[in-house]
Amino acid sequence: MDIFIQRPRGMVKRRRSDSWRWRALAFVVAVVLSVLPTIGLRSAEARSVYSVSAPSSAIPLQDQPFYPSLEDISTSWTDIVLGQVVGESPRVTLLNFYAVMAKVGHRADSLGQQATLSKGLFSSQKRREQIEDTDLLFILAVKSLDSSHFPESVRSDMADEAAIQLKHVLDYVFSHSHQKIVIPNIDDLKTSADAGADSISSWRIPGTAIELTTVIDNDTSNENFYFSSNTVASIHDMYEEIENQAPIDQPFATPHFYKDFIFTPGYLVPPKWYLMLPAGVRRVIEIPIEGQTLFQIGCAIVVFALYILASLWFVGQLITTYRDSGSLQIPVSDWLQDNIAWTRVLIVLPVVLLTSLTDKFIDDVINFTGFPLVFATYFFYIIFYSAASIFAFYLLEAIGRSGAELLTRLRGGQSTLQLQRISNLVMPLSRAVGLLVAVVLIYRLLLLLGLPASTVLAFSAVPGLAIGLGASKLLGNLFAGLSIQTDRPLRVGEFCQIGENLGFVTKIGLRSLELQTLESLVKIPNSVADEATIVNFSRRDRFPSPHPRQGMEVRLQLPADFSPFQLEELLRQTRLLIDDPERLHGLKAESSLVSLDNDSGDSKTLIVFVLVELHGWPAYLQMRETLLVQLEELLERIDLYEITIGVAYSTTSEQLLRVPDLLRSAVNIDPYLHCVNCRLLKISACSYDHELEISSTHRLQDDFEESIHRLHQRFIKVLAENNIEIPFPTQTLFVESSRP
Repeated sequence: MDIFIQRPRGMVKRRRSDSWRWRALAFVVAVVLSVLPTIGLRSAEARSVYSVSAPSSAIPLQDQPFYPSLEDISTSWTDIVLGQVVGESPRVTLLNFYAVMAKVGHRADSLGQQATLSKGLFSSQKRREQIEDTDLLFILAVKSLDSSHFPESVRSDMADEAAIQLKHVLDYVFSHSHQKIVIPNIDDLKTSADAGADSISSWRIPGTAIELTTVIDNDTSNENFYFSSNTVASIHDMYEEIENQAPIDQPFATPHFYKDFIFTPGYLVPPKWYLMLPAGVRRVIEIPIEGQTLFQIGCAIVVFALYILASLWFVGQLITTYRDSGSLQIPVSDWLQDNIAWTRVLIVLPVVLLTSLTDKFIDDVINFTGFPLVFATYFFYIIFYSAASIFAFYLLEAIGRSGAELLTRLRGGQSTLQLQRISNLVMPLSRAVGLLVAVVLIYRLLLLLGLPASTVLAFSAVPGLAIGLGASKLLGNLFAGLSIQTDRPLRVGEFCQIGENLGFVTKIGLRSLELQTLESLVKIPNSVADEATIVNFSRRDRFPSPHPRQGMEVRLQLPADFSPFQLEELLRQTRLLIDDPERLHGLKAESSLVSLDNDSGDSKTLIVFVLVELHGWPAYLQMRETLLVQLEELLERIDLYEITIGVAYSTTSEQLLRVPDLLRSAVNIDPYLHCVNCRLLKISACSYDHELEISSTHRLQDDFEESIHRLHQRFIKVLAENNIEIPFPTQTLFVESSRP
């Protein structure tokens, strides 16, 4: 072919260095365009010459004794596409299979020719119906094969391929047989049974390994004849032996059936868009490379690349949801955990769907066959079931979190703590169910990959063996966790002491619980917690409350010289302190208990127990510090509630009678002080001692001390004004002189 390249008018002349490049490119294009039709013609010529004469010693198919029955059976399948290929005798099954496969091969070859195409991109209604009928006939023929030998994941595809290969082997056997093939029918089987012989359960074509049998592993009550599993498993080797043999020209031969099936996209009939490609282009893209065509390999590479890129993007999005919120400075509320869980579900779901669609595309559209199909199917099945297991786990976790939030709202709860408590009960169950579903899917994957059921059962025994050998503690923790969740001796957010550990319960899992102590986060196995003594300082209301209350106990050692009046005032003032939120810096205590306890000896202990609203260690420590400081100030105040004042012996009796009133009036001048009693309690060595019992209504310790300061000044002033002397302490010293 001569190609002339003419420069258009008006085009600017290019440099000589660019001119030769364009000429070289045009030459290459011209060569390719000229070669493509040649390749197509050569391939077409090779396809047209497909038959030779049968060997002289071979018996033609038309002379075989079963040929008239084969023609009748073939005619009966002309107008119907429903029926059963298998029958109660080898003759029915074998001839049905051969006749149906011949029709399928001829129809597929006819529908795959460009001459049958109508105008337009899509097939006509009549052509689509013909393709559907052909596919249905093929499916019926494949059902006559016992394909249980193939792994379940590739069983359907391998059975389709084996059926076409078996058809080619039968073409060869029926055309090269040197003896007449007598296929037993139902009457022959009955005659054999009447003669006392054992019933025929298997029959083999003479001189071949093709066997039909009624022994089916999956159906012990079967009475129909199928191509045995051994035959189906070895049919590929049989086909390789006769693959390069020239086909014999006979009415039922389909010499191009298998190669058209594996070298073109689609199922049996290539799609119309593929058939509309130029013949030269089709012959190029159908160049075989290791059992696949150039078109199939190219499409598979593109599809695999797009699938991997999309999957990696989804995996990246999934990893993003696990980023540390602290490092991102984005605190995640417990009420938003369900949003994150559903986000993970929506991320994994497209991977599951994309894996399934990609597998179907490679199988049905690209039409991979042989080992590449097995590899691709195994790869996508592993990815699919792994992603499905993760999806099931995430789905149940999301349902659990949303269910916990719904239950919290239905119970009228609005606090995060109530949500944590319900989630702590619901989430372990949801995760356990999700894990169980994931295990079932993994076991299903092992079966699909071809592992025997006994092996899978052996795998299932591994967890039991592990529990028996080394996981007994784990099992004990699981049962103890269920016991804690059922009896509920403690809940999330409660302030408890478990053994020697004191803190807030932050989590109760199936294996362990978490206790936030003052120093660190302590994980306690459930079995240990279940056996330990649990002291729960929290109070549980009959109705759920968004404000949890925790118990707090404070013990203070009291001075040994406290009088009964001081003890009574201490108890009274302590109760007033606990009921006064202002003195506790806004902290509110409820259900208080104030009492005294006798320790060994004469010392006494003040016991204060209160219920306070707490939400963690900071609030707990703040409340305890405030209460301790206030109680210490109260002890110091109570110590000053008893004042002893002595007057000199020179004080007259009239003055002594006036002293209690003078001291009482000095006290009562201050509106925040009250004199309870003033008595001449003791006549000491150098004075008449009067004892005052006072009380105070001051809120602040500094104000109280200032009042006491001014009170002492008033005592001195009022006594001086009434010429009453406060004596100095005196001491008599006797000095004896010793004479020698």
